[in-house]
Order: sequence, then structure tokens, then C-alpha cells
Amino acid sequence: MHGASREALAAARERLDVLTDSTSVDAGSLADELAAVTALLHREVSLRRVLTDPAQSGEAKAELAQRLLGSQVSGQAVDLVAGMVRSRWSQSRDLVDALEELASTADLTAAQKRSRLDNVEDELFRFGRIVSSNTELRAALTSRSATTAAKGELLRSLLGGRAEPTTERLVTRLVTAPRGRSLESGLESLAKLAADRRDRMVAVVTSAVPLSDTQKQRLGAALAKVYGRPMHLNLDVDPEVLGGIRVQVGDEVINGSIADRLEDAGRRLAS
Repeated sequence: MHGASREALAAARERLDVLTDSTSVDAGSLADELAAVTALLHREVSLRRVLTDPAQSGEAKAELAQRLLGSQVSGQAVDLVAGMVRSRWSQSRDLVDALEELASTADLTAAQKRSRLDNVEDELFRFGRIVSSNTELRAALTSRSATTAAKGELLRSLLGGRAEPTTERLVTRLVTAPRGRSLESGLESLAKLAADRRDRMVAVVTSAVPLSDTQKQRLGAALAKVYGRPMHLNLDVDPEVLGGIRVQVGDEVINGSIADRLEDAGRRLAS
């Protein structure tokens, strides 16, 4: 997002944080409601355009949102959406993208309150790895001819009772309502949102053999020192990895003797 939309999203994130910090707000239920509004505005293009029309006053758009949604979702969800449409958006689609992000963030916040966010992060990563290595599964989950109900049933058979409820909800929404995104990019976005809940970065670590607990702790500490932020490690094992280990943080990839390089970089930063 750019310009006005970026500012509007930042303000919406702050309002969501205030809401979900309250013990009286069910973040999971709020996520469902925001997802429902996302689906509505994705489907109703003319309504979306009216709610983001810069020629209309913010209050008029907020009143319209309150009138349309007041009997459909909770007061907290209505207030949040009303605040969003009062803001200016560079493109009407940006409003829908922002609502979808807030729905996912609310779900992740619910997991964090239950101290299950680490599990959700790991499960999203593992599910992405499974999909990327299984072409038949990916085809089934992304097929345009398959019904939403069929995809949902497939995901329940894969994740039901085996993954956190939050993981299942997030993946199901992504698969059944991709909104033009690839499955891989959607999973990456969810993983980033999960990391952002703790203000930390994600490092995808692929090693020739499993890392020991000591190695994982050293690697996480070294990466945190280099990047200046807490680091969550998503671990994968691939015997064909050249140099023994591969680390990817965002777009940056580090191959080879990672420990020595990171220790050297850490010493340079500390000096």
C-alpha cells in the first residue's frame, strides 16, 4: 500500500490493538466478523467504491457502514469498520486488503492470548512446506473447479484435531477465499503477521541435519544481534543443502558456514 492507504492501515492497526487488548473482547469472534465484512466488500464492488469515495465525507461513509452492518456484526466490529471508512484510501481494494489483514491479526492475537502463537507460526510454516512438496495436494487446494465446501472438507481432514484451531481457521480462509493470491504468498503473509505480533523477524533455516537445541539457541541469538530484532526460526532439513546450512531472512539468503559469519558480524557490531 502507498500514501493514504498506508496511513489508514496504520491507524486501523492501532484501533484493533486497543480493542483486542481489552479482556472483554473476543478476538476470535472479532476475526470472524471482520472476515465476513471482507468477503462482503470483495463481492460488492459498488459498495466498496462508495465506502472509499474521496468525494464523500468521512462521516457519511461511516454512517452508511453503521447502517449496513449494525445488525450483522458486533458493535466493536462496526466501530472498527466505521473508523476505517472515515480514512482516505488510495484504492478501493486497499480497504478490503486491510480488513483481511485485521481479521488475520485478530485471530493471531487470540492465539497469542492463549500462549499458542508459537505453535501457529510453526504449523503455518510446516503446512507451506507440505504444500510445496506435494503437487497433487496443491492442485486440489487451488483448483478453480473444486467447490469451497470440498476444499474446506479436505482441510478439515488434514488439519482437524492435528493443528491449532487458529491455524485451521487462517488456512481455510486463505484457501477458500484467495482473492487472487497464490497459496504460497498467502501463507508467507500469514507467517509475517504472526512474527509481527511479537515484533520479531522470521528466519527460514534449512540444514543438512537437524540442529541441536544449543545450535538453535546460538543461531537465534546471533541472528537477533545482526538484525537488531528478536528472531523466530522456522527449521527445515534437507540433506542436499550445500555448505551444511542455508538461512533466509526476508529477501536475504546466507549460505555456508553461518555460525562463523554471524559471530564475526556480531563482534563487528559490538565493537
